[in-house]
Amino acid sequence: MENSPNFQVRLAETPADLVAIQRLRYEVFVIEMGADCADIDHDKMLEQDIYDAHCLHLMLLDIDRSSNPLEQLIGVYRILTPAGAEAAGGFYSAAEFDLDPLLKSGRKLLELGRSCLRKPYRGGNAMFYLWQGLSALIVEQDAEILFGSASFKGTDIASLAQPLSLLHQEYLTPLSIRPKVVPSSYVSLNQLETSRIERLTALKAMPALIKAYLRLGGGVGDGAFIDSNFNTTDICMVLDLEQMSLRQKLIYFRKLK
Repeated sequence: MENSPNFQVRLAETPADLVAIQRLRYEVFVIEMGADCADIDHDKMLEQDIYDAHCLHLMLLDIDRSSNPLEQLIGVYRILTPAGAEAAGGFYSAAEFDLDPLLKSGRKLLELGRSCLRKPYRGGNAMFYLWQGLSALIVEQDAEILFGSASFKGTDIASLAQPLSLLHQEYLTPLSIRPKVVPSSYVSLNQLETSRIERLTALKAMPALIKAYLRLGGGVGDGAFIDSNFNTTDICMVLDLEQMSLRQKLIYFRKLK
């Protein structure tokens, strides 16, 4: 499907765009992953919440997929700026993580969330195109740190012990900007002794989004959050753009110069 993709990336511009985004999120998060909470509109098949109105929504389209614009949508990313967070009453991930180290850092932040791809496009180049489209917003917003919740499917910590433990051992964000799961919901990432971690197994068990952050030089916050509403185990990913390698900057930002 991706041998010669005709991908386009743009921001949502109309109410119809947002409906298409919320419907794709419903297909992935509700039908596929089992999410269920009060904000979801099951009748209209929309995964929505109060933050949507305050966010920018990045859309990845496959023009060759269909002549119907709604069916061309194959991937989405939700971006919350500091101004949007102020209007919404705070950042979305603050419900799960203590963001004080980030908020007090004095750095310019962008919160990323609700990222998903249609199943046939996972594991290929689609995530790369989505991230490259995101780079234009990063430059426009003059952002210095990207952060947001990323999820493993399921809530069984034992079954996720390998990837969670590897993240703890090798990918903790520097303490000065390290979010931590709120105390009432804290679950340690450090589930296994170092000698029991099988690195290849752990990496294979990580979703594409988490691996994308790690490839770019990102790290994780302290602890995991069990989100029973979405049937996920969440971690906070943090990417300090100053720490990105020159090679990665050239790949993702080359079209913007």
